[in-house]
Amino acid sequence: MRSYGTIVGLGCLLALGGCKADPPGTLESHLIIAAKHYVFIRNKSEKNPLPDTQATIANGKEAFAHYCVACHGLDGQNTGTPFAERMSPQVPPLTSPDVQRYTDGQLKWVIDYGVKPSGMPGSKGMLNDKEIWSIVHYIRHLPPAGSLGEPAMYTH
Repeated sequence: MRSYGTIVGLGCLLALGGCKADPPGTLESHLIIAAKHYVFIRNKSEKNPLPDTQATIANGKEAFAHYCVACHGLDGQNTGTPFAERMSPQVPPLTSPDVQRYTDGQLKWVIDYGVKPSGMPGSKGMLNDKEIWSIVHYIRHLPPAGSLGEPAMYTH
């Protein structure tokens, strides 16, 4: 019986060792990014109906501050969000080329439906289309990292 327990124990250790996940390599990262841009994230051709004006950007900033700031920070670059880099996958700065390469329609789709299993929740039903489209404009015109300070929810 003792040898059977040893075999089971070794089998469990081997199985657990096989569960170790390493960060994705360069090729894996590029494949995932390409898949998101060309397969999974929809509405590539949808155009933003709101004008790209200072008023629209200000409205987007306000809506962003209510719904997006907890994970993305006030500036969209994770400033002051203590867990953004510890999440798996990490919360991307919205100024990153991977995010900025999305079309306006794709950004709206991400805000509407979220990205599973990344932790990005969908906001459909919580935000109206005008709020979402204005957030898309704000994402295109984000201020420099850290320039808006940290979200009040994280400052003491």
